[in-house]
Amino acid sequence: MHDATELPVRERLQHWLEHLTHILPAQAPIRDFVHHNTLHGFQHLPFAEALASVHALTGARMYWPEDLFRAAYAAGRIDAGDLQAAFAELGLSGLDEEIAASCTRRDVLLASLLTPGEVPTASRQGWLAREGMCDEPLFACATALTAGAAGTASGEDWPAVARQRWLALCARVGKEWTLRSLLQYLSGEDVLETVRSMLQRQLAAHLDLGVAAWHNPARAQGFFAAWRASVACDAFWEISDLHSICDEIAHLPDDPVEVLLAELANLLPDEAHWPDYLERLALEQPGWAGMFLWRDRHPGFGDACRIAMADYLAVRVLLERVLCEDQLRRLTGSAMAFDELQGYYLAEAAEFYVRDALRRGGLDEALQHAAGRLLLANEQAAVDEKKWAEMATQIAAARPAEVSPAWRLAGLLRQLALPSAALDSLTPAAAQHLLAVAAELDSAQRGQLWLLAYERHYREQIFAGLRANQYRHFPIAAPAAQVVMCMDDREEGTRRHLEEIAPDIMTYGAAGFFGVPMWWQGLDDPEKSALCPVVVQPTHLVRETVRPAAAAGLARHVAQRESRLRWRERLYQATRRRALGGPLLTALAGVPALAALTATTLAPGWLGAAVKRWRTWFEGRLPTQLALTAEEVSAGTPAQPQAGFTDAEQVDRVAAFLRMIGLTDNFAPLVLIFGHGSGSRNNPHYSAYACGACSGKHGGANARVFASMANRPAVRAGLAARGLVIPDTCCFVAAEHNTCDDGIEWYDLDTVPTAFQPALETLVRQVGEACRAHAAERCRRLASAPERPNPWLALRHMRGRANDISQARPELGHATNAAAFIGRRTLSRGLFLDRRVFLISYDPVGDDAGEIVEGILLAAGPVGAGISLEYYFSTVNNDVFGCGSKITHNITGLFGVMEGADSDLRTGLPLQMVEIHEPMRLLVVVEQTPAVLTAILHRQPALQELIGNAWVVLAACDPLTGALEQYCPRRGWLPWSGGGALPQVARSADWFAGESEPLAPAIILGAA
Repeated sequence: MHDATELPVRERLQHWLEHLTHILPAQAPIRDFVHHNTLHGFQHLPFAEALASVHALTGARMYWPEDLFRAAYAAGRIDAGDLQAAFAELGLSGLDEEIAASCTRRDVLLASLLTPGEVPTASRQGWLAREGMCDEPLFACATALTAGAAGTASGEDWPAVARQRWLALCARVGKEWTLRSLLQYLSGEDVLETVRSMLQRQLAAHLDLGVAAWHNPARAQGFFAAWRASVACDAFWEISDLHSICDEIAHLPDDPVEVLLAELANLLPDEAHWPDYLERLALEQPGWAGMFLWRDRHPGFGDACRIAMADYLAVRVLLERVLCEDQLRRLTGSAMAFDELQGYYLAEAAEFYVRDALRRGGLDEALQHAAGRLLLANEQAAVDEKKWAEMATQIAAARPAEVSPAWRLAGLLRQLALPSAALDSLTPAAAQHLLAVAAELDSAQRGQLWLLAYERHYREQIFAGLRANQYRHFPIAAPAAQVVMCMDDREEGTRRHLEEIAPDIMTYGAAGFFGVPMWWQGLDDPEKSALCPVVVQPTHLVRETVRPAAAAGLARHVAQRESRLRWRERLYQATRRRALGGPLLTALAGVPALAALTATTLAPGWLGAAVKRWRTWFEGRLPTQLALTAEEVSAGTPAQPQAGFTDAEQVDRVAAFLRMIGLTDNFAPLVLIFGHGSGSRNNPHYSAYACGACSGKHGGANARVFASMANRPAVRAGLAARGLVIPDTCCFVAAEHNTCDDGIEWYDLDTVPTAFQPALETLVRQVGEACRAHAAERCRRLASAPERPNPWLALRHMRGRANDISQARPELGHATNAAAFIGRRTLSRGLFLDRRVFLISYDPVGDDAGEIVEGILLAAGPVGAGISLEYYFSTVNNDVFGCGSKITHNITGLFGVMEGADSDLRTGLPLQMVEIHEPMRLLVVVEQTPAVLTAILHRQPALQELIGNAWVVLAACDPLTGALEQYCPRRGWLPWSGGGALPQVARSADWFAGESEPLAPAIILGAA
């Protein structure tokens, strides 16, 4: 294979564009939001190396701020033992070396982590002293020990320094900076604001998925052609003021790749820097560039208009060159190429010296006056000394304060708690050595140490909980019911409360599509939707149809809907053509609109229920059925899926799913397949709250389809032939849990045989009671929820949140997720896990080769890891990896959100979804032997990448002994030998009542 550098430039361009898929956000349009690893393109690297690479590329903070870690330390969520273990795990050397005053390197590094890095102002230092929060003698001692350490600056040959600095800055262009970045450094003016203003409306219209009022007539020809046609004839796009730009654009080649390569050559003659330049250019607007690239890589999405990344980059590079030329013309008096700019400031060293010093905030008052004189001497007539002084003041104010050596040393000495004799014997040289050792850890190492300690503290609590819970529970001999729920961490609380209410019920967890990947089209759905993980391409379609006996009702339903549409259209046409019609209609609608707004504001829950009842009464309920069974196998494709599943295909799916969760015998009278979704108002991230295993949709349809399959006589006969016997005394039922308002929708209850009705009524009551208890538990983490509510009051509050159009936090989603258990329910039943754990059912008995758990890890592992990692990065740096506050969001083209009317397209999770999240890697505990798991890792590259590179933390729980071992990519399996007693309470409510912070595991006696 030829080296990429030997290929023609057009082919090399394709390599460069392919590289962008590794660094740009890969978030699907927001209506199909599915959680994924934000740094998916760096997953081939170990976790710490990946974070370091992204920091080097973007400058983004990659770990939680240290003050939050220190707050966790103060709250007992991290202790000194956790930090000591983190030192060992990071592999720091020389920890026992004595530094000064009998302090070891370990002591000094620990003290440096616990010492706040911020510097209080002089007034705050005075306040701290008055409040007794500042040890004045200690600070005086530190000041004396560090006196004279700063030294004085020596004289410099400023022209030589200026030239050296200028050449160093120019060398960054094409590697770390674009030309726009260099000009921003010089002038403080950022042309990116102008670029975004020019591009965002055109991009939104081109990528639109059905909301734009205007589409460019040339849209079908691609973005470059559409943008060029619009700019050439319409000054509305704010570009016509630039010098001769419209004529230049009109005479551009039609091929965007030709334009892209030509403009790159104009910007940066050295072709070796073009790949890095394109990378930097794309990262200046990662949201828009990422969405454009995602649509380029998914050509069948939306209306399939032509979207090519080269089109976007051609426009972007052209604007970069044009706007930078304009800025240079204003800055230097003439437009010039990059090479000419380098020579210009080499000749005008005085001007650059002043500008550089201003940008670094390094001018005193005398130098400000000198700056004015130097610039005037160079005939810069527009120079205003007052302007330069104000600019220097603003820049200096924006620079972070540096930690003084005395303050840092005082903090270290306070943490070290040295005796008076040791302090008195401390020399300035020893003090400097202390400071040097404390500074050995860079910000990335400090963040990594805190993260490792934070994760270890939680891991120790989980392991202790599993050990304490060992042998407390055994399979129920005659369960009253079996409930299969999604593995979702939010359902951990529902399962726990249900088991407390009904200890004779067994619960299971699995990916919420229940092993049935399919296209689904409900009765009123205009088009089909994929209900399966995004990595799966379904090839079967299941439709909801009306039962034959209700065909007349369907005709009335369709007639009423068409009548409403015709009436609305006639009203619209009648008012738009009459001068008084519109104002009169507005006046008449004002009173009911005001009443609806008042009800929505004051009683959103009541209004939502009332509207639902009215709609049900008005439209009626149509009994429906599933077009589930296909007569024969056809060549189903995602574009032309097979209508239904054959009997054999249904047997395959039901058998595989039941064996995977370990439900192969001892069937209860009722087996509930319990899907989930989330419903809320005025919520752009609606899909992010729903079922990730169903592509961000609701899982109720999958539950209904699976239950229907499992109840069919033909399917049960096929299962029996394979040794999986479901007796006639067992009936499958389906329902969907709304995780936002804790409501339940049951399916096809009228088809349940009479013999099962008493047991069904009991199950319906128990599930409803569990959801109400779950609502009360959820209230403890919501600031606006009532304090210590009873279950009915809590449920009413949750329904109000779900229907409140002003509610930015309808539910907390996956916030605080931290672990996943893959094993039997006996492993975790009766443990309070605070809704932080994904629970995935798996029976290791009979899976000696690990084939079943291998499939679970391959399917559920990336799902859980994607959720965990997206929450991690959106929490540690919401400005870069999240999408900011919902309050300022504007939905754009039905594919994303912007902040206000002028911003980059924001990706990731909103601030309100991650406010209480605790960022850590997912701890995955698998009930299987280390030997089996090691064999799986060796034969699965995807798991080697995820686990071997430490994006998740893997642990094994021996199915026979319960022994716990943690997998370390460097050292293999490490046995856990901790322990400790757990608090015991009768019910979950006894443990969480009155608490609003995260809680450690506890034993729930009522679940036995």
